[in-house]
Amino acid sequence: MPLNPLRRKLRSNQGTLGLWVTMECASITEIAVALNIDWVVVDMEHGHLDYKDAMDHIRVVRETGTSIILRVPDIREDCIKRALDMGAHGVILPLPRWAADVERGFRYGRYTPRGTRGLGGERAVKWGLGFKDYLRIANEETLIIPMIETREAAEDIDAILAIDGLEAIFLGPADMSATFGHLGEWEGGDVAQLNLNLRQKAAARGIATGVVATSLEDARRRQDQGFGMIALGSDAGLLIRSLQQALTDLGRDVKPHLWF
Repeated sequence: MPLNPLRRKLRSNQGTLGLWVTMECASITEIAVALNIDWVVVDMEHGHLDYKDAMDHIRVVRETGTSIILRVPDIREDCIKRALDMGAHGVILPLPRWAADVERGFRYGRYTPRGTRGLGGERAVKWGLGFKDYLRIANEETLIIPMIETREAAEDIDAILAIDGLEAIFLGPADMSATFGHLGEWEGGDVAQLNLNLRQKAAARGIATGVVATSLEDARRRQDQGFGMIALGSDAGLLIRSLQQALTDLGRDVKPHLWF
């Protein structure tokens, strides 16, 4: 298998489907891999997941046709370096506000001469057994994906999209809405149209755009809109959706599930 199957699919303009993981049980990711899902994002920015939890998810993905991306807790050198040394195919950068924030993420996630990532004999290089093979292609194959989820990032999008090596961005509708004064809404005000504008700008540069779908109908709509990375939902969200539907069908009165 190639080092990063997702990158191959994005470069061929193939639409991809993924899962957003928020719970520690690696069997969740193992099931998704068995279903041939294209990618999994393990969210370490929110919630309780630590590096040991993330490592368990990475173990069941490595050398399959599924890629695994870690949304790191912060755009810091230690966060990005550890995620990649563990064998992740890439990272999502949380809450970048300017192109400089994204560039910093690239610097931490790339070896010299593009960046400052340190050399380590960890899992990514098969404990040193695949050291040279990994170093030969790591800078090219590793995806550094900024989460565009602030008003500042939206306003600086042209500079962000011009960053050398950028192949994908991911949208964060809830935080974007909050920065425009619509706290607690998924795409409040004009954010829905803003997100489509951001996707169009990225597409013009050959850059894929990702988003989390809030329902199956929304996933179909996102496909029609041209999104290259569509998360079908989070592990918890999908479970809630399924349980709510079953309870409703069996006559229970349940509160509607919002977001994803």
